[in-house]
Amino acid sequence: MKPRGPLMIEHRLIERMLEIVRREISSMKDTRDADPVFIDAVVDFIRTYADRTHHGKEEDILFKELGGKEMSASDQSLMEELVEEHKFGRKTVKDLVDAKDDYVSGNRDAIARIIENLETLARFYPEHIRKEDKVFFPSTEKLFSQEEQDAMLEAFWEFDRKMIHEKYTAVVQQLNG
Repeated sequence: MKPRGPLMIEHRLIERMLEIVRREISSMKDTRDADPVFIDAVVDFIRTYADRTHHGKEEDILFKELGGKEMSASDQSLMEELVEEHKFGRKTVKDLVDAKDDYVSGNRDAIARIIENLETLARFYPEHIRKEDKVFFPSTEKLFSQEEQDAMLEAFWEFDRKMIHEKYTAVVQQLNG
């Protein structure tokens, strides 16, 4: 398997979550009501899986390794764009959390901001994924030898092994105050 393999598999799960989000958006528009538990689950999924786990592998491993390679100007520009998009996703999730908190505090008008942020995420991720799957990954993987690709794949697996401990250490710390 090439290093892009696990990243693309992760993309498929993110896409499945986005389908669920789209269905929930439709329900929210019909009922003008939001389920805070659902929103918390979406936020946890995006923050832990899409951002920390998936984007973590991209930023902390793939992009760092690419930093030592002679990339084309277009690949360099696209990598910078992808990093900015990761930041945009984080900001949108923060805005979603803020809207959910307002809603839970009794501001029923916050439903519009919840829907807006969920719609933004549902529009944003498919195009971001397309850029990575169809353009960036195929273009940049040829910069790595087979040995480098194998090492990167191993680094991805190790990154994933550590994530479960990081996630639940944070949960315990949060609950402990």
